[in-house]
Amino acid sequence: MRIRGHIGDWPVDLTLELDPAEWAQLGGQLAAVAPAPALATAPVAAARPDDALWQAAREVLRKAGQLNGPELLEHLEGLAGNTAAGKRLLVRLRHSAEVKVESGADAPVYHWLG
Repeated sequence: MRIRGHIGDWPVDLTLELDPAEWAQLGGQLAAVAPAPALATAPVAAARPDDALWQAAREVLRKAGQLNGPELLEHLEGLAGNTAAGKRLLVRLRHSAEVKVESGADAPVYHWLG
């Protein structure tokens, strides 16, 4: 099996060689951890530890109506306590169906759609 591509700017060219017995062993392990069939009833969503933080991030944008990216990130960093967690919330908002992102003159503008 050969895997080629890029991770960021770095090229990747990886070759995996397995003999037939190793492929069989790998296949057996995958079958052993196959997911259980879906239940007829709707699954109960497990509460994520960051749900309160996510709700607070949504509330910041909802109350503002719209914010530019740097301004929103500043609010999210304050909520989350650090830049990395603030950026994760910003990405999550960017991909949320409740948010529309438009290109602004200097930065993206996040609009709350609800």
